[in-house]
Amino acid sequence: MKLLNYLLIAVFVFTSCKPTKEVASVSIKKISSRKVAKKHLAEEFKEETVDTKLKLNYENNKNQLSLSVRMKIKKNEVIWLKGTKLITVFKAKITPEKVSFYSPFQKIYFEENFTSIKKVLGADISFKQLQNILLGEAIIDIKSERQNIDITSNSYKLSPKQQNKLFELFFFINPKHYKLDKQSIISSVENQRLEISYPSYSRKNDVLFPDKINILAKENNKFTKIEMIVRSVDFNTTPNFSFSIPKGYKEIQL
Repeated sequence: MKLLNYLLIAVFVFTSCKPTKEVASVSIKKISSRKVAKKHLAEEFKEETVDTKLKLNYENNKNQLSLSVRMKIKKNEVIWLKGTKLITVFKAKITPEKVSFYSPFQKIYFEENFTSIKKVLGADISFKQLQNILLGEAIIDIKSERQNIDITSNSYKLSPKQQNKLFELFFFINPKHYKLDKQSIISSVENQRLEISYPSYSRKNDVLFPDKINILAKENNKFTKIEMIVRSVDFNTTPNFSFSIPKGYKEIQL
């Protein structure tokens, strides 16, 4: 499998838990976009670390793959990932400055600055935005700029009053717990679409997280689908983020 496939798997991973599920039949009241944004930000992930195990299903035009993934996050500092399928398929470490990756399966590695993420995802995002995707939070500060608001598909739909010329953003917020149901990035100019949905949530230690994340990326006739199903999660432990590329591996360029 090509490196691009491994990295797409590596970056779009997430966390949750098995306890009681937040089920949703709520009558939606009409409130201001500012109030919805404020309530969403009040639910921001406040824990220092996440250590999770999950199942990941991946599909694109040419390949299908299922992996077990271990993901560890130290908020605002590091995202550490390990994918296995009987053997270790990849390991990756992402910081605000650098992306490091190696595959014992292919005996390859690379290390580049964080901007290399753009080559993998086809989108110019920051470390914080990537982290927000993994933590089920809006990729921009929806309170910092004025938003349109609609009620659609049992969600509050927010969208910036002044959309970017190159792409449009949409945020669907659950009226019960004010976490995201979905966020979408659409570029009509580039014929690209990225949808990240959070079908259900569970609460553990009074922390609410998705049980599952579905990602659909489309560009012209190409697509990538990623489904993440969480098996276990722990917060505020002391995870080991050590990462060392073995000697003898072949360096590659993105």
